[in-house]
Amino acid sequence: MANWWQSGIIYQIYPRSFHDANGDGVGDLDGIRRRLPYLAELGVDAVWLSPIFPSPMADFGYDISDYTGIDPVFGTLEQFDALLEAAHGHGLKLLLDLVPNHTSDRHPWFIESRASRDNPKRDWYIWKDPAPDGGPPNNWLSEFGGGAWEYDAQTKQYYCHTFLAAQPDLNWRNPAVRRAMYDVMRFWLKRGVDGFRVDVIWHLIKDDQFRDNPPDPNYAPGEQKPKRALIPLYTGDRPEVHEVITEMRRVIDEFPNRLLIGEIYLPVERLVAYYGRDLSELHLPFNFALLNALWQAGTIAELVEEYERLLPPGGWPNWVLGNHDRPRIATRVGAAQARIAAMLLLTLRGTPTIYYGDEIGMEQVAIPDEIARDPVAHNLPGLGLGRDGCRTPMQWDAGRYAGFSSVEPWLPLEKNYQQRNVAALQADATSIYQLHRRLIALRRDHPALQVGSYHPVATSGDVLAFVREAGDERILVALNLGSEPGAVDLPAGTAQRRLLLSSFCDRGGERVGATIHLRGNEGLILEL
Repeated sequence: MANWWQSGIIYQIYPRSFHDANGDGVGDLDGIRRRLPYLAELGVDAVWLSPIFPSPMADFGYDISDYTGIDPVFGTLEQFDALLEAAHGHGLKLLLDLVPNHTSDRHPWFIESRASRDNPKRDWYIWKDPAPDGGPPNNWLSEFGGGAWEYDAQTKQYYCHTFLAAQPDLNWRNPAVRRAMYDVMRFWLKRGVDGFRVDVIWHLIKDDQFRDNPPDPNYAPGEQKPKRALIPLYTGDRPEVHEVITEMRRVIDEFPNRLLIGEIYLPVERLVAYYGRDLSELHLPFNFALLNALWQAGTIAELVEEYERLLPPGGWPNWVLGNHDRPRIATRVGAAQARIAAMLLLTLRGTPTIYYGDEIGMEQVAIPDEIARDPVAHNLPGLGLGRDGCRTPMQWDAGRYAGFSSVEPWLPLEKNYQQRNVAALQADATSIYQLHRRLIALRRDHPALQVGSYHPVATSGDVLAFVREAGDERILVALNLGSEPGAVDLPAGTAQRRLLLSSFCDRGGERVGATIHLRGNEGLILEL
C-alpha cells in the first residue's frame, strides 16, 4: 500500500494571504482554520504552511527569531494546536516550513554569537577574517543582491549570509547546531505535525576552504539576477550536505508516517541525489522543472521522461507548478492553458503540490517597486524580480476585500477578483475550480492516476499524451498545449475507450474511436 504522501495531494498556503480572521489585514492561523472545510471539499490531503514562527519579518517569516513559537501576527501556540487538531479532524495532514540554513539576526543564538569572538555560540554561525585588503573573505554573492558577507565592527570579522544581512547563515559543520535544529524538529513532531518542507536545503553546507566561486561565462548582465554572475560551486550542493540530510531523515523516522520535503533548485540529474543512498534522505526533493519549462509538448515530454529515467529505484516523483517565489502559472501560460497545466499536474506520476489560488486561476498581480513589500524588489529594483505578485490575498468572494479581510489587505488584490473568486467559480460547473475538484476526485477513484506507472504515447504537433497503468486499469491523458486542434491515435488493442473528463468540463461518458480529436487548449482523460 502506498504511503499517504504518495497517493495524496499537497496544498501550499502562504499564511499572510489566505484568510484574515482578526481584521488586521494579514492572514492568520484562525483564518486558515475557518477555511479548512473549503480544503476538505476541494479534496486535497495535506496543507503546507509557509513560516509562522516569530520573526522581525525582514523576509516575511524566513528570518526566524524563535523556532518553537508562533509570531503574534499569526496567533498563538494554542491557536496553532487548535488548527492542527481541526486539520486532523478534517482528514488533512499539516506540514510546517523549516528554515535551517539561517536565522534572523535577532535570534538569541546570533545575538550571543556576535557578542564576542570567544562566545560559546561564536561557531554556530559562519565567521571569517577580512581579506588582506580588509574586504570580504571571498567573492560569494547573496541571493538577494550584493555580497554574501557582512562586516561586524565590534568583533572585526565578517559573517556569511546567503540571503539578507538580517539572515545570518548557521554553521552546519558544528554538531551543536545540528543537535539544536533536530530538537526543533522533535518539538513540532511531538506536537503532532506531519512533517516539514525544508527551505533551501541544498545550501546548508558551504565550502570549508572558502574558495571563490568561478564566473559564469553565460551570465548576461541586466537580463539575470546579479548572483548568476558566479557559478555557486562552493556555496551549494556540497557533498557533505547529504550527511546532514540523512541525519534529518533519521529524526523524521523516529515518528510514524511523517514526511520530509526539500526545496532544491538544481538540474534534475543533481536533484535526484537528494533521495539518498537506499532512499535514506528526502522523501520528496521538490522537482521544480515545470516552473521554468518552455510550455511546449515536446519539451515537457522530454523533461518528464528524463526525470522518470533518472529517479533512483523506489524514488517517488513529485511535481510543482507554482509557489511563493515564482510568478503564477495562469500568468505564465495564459488562462486557457492554466486548465491544461492543472490536468498535467494532477495526472503525472507522483505527488502534486498545488499553490493556493491556482485552483481558481489567480494571476500574477503587478506591484510597482515603490509599494513592494518584498526585500528582493527593494534590493534589485527595476528587474521585475519581486515576489509580492504571487503572494496576494486569496479571493474568496466578490465583497470589498474579496472575503479575505474586513480591512485593506497587506498586499493589493487582483483587479478582477469580483469575477475570479471561490464563490463565483464554485457556482460555475465549467470553471477551473470545478475542473480541479473533478481531477482530484478522479485521482481518488482511480489507482492508475494515484500510483500507476507512466508510459509516454507518441504524438505530433503540440499534443502531449501518456498512459497511467495500475493492475488492469489503464488511463490515457491527452493534453493539447496549443491553440489549434490536435489528435492522438490511441494504443492498439484498447477495446473500450470511455471519456472521463475534458478540461472544458463539457464532455463525459463518450465512446471514442481509434483516434481522439482535441480542440485547441483542450485536455482529455480516457479510460482504456
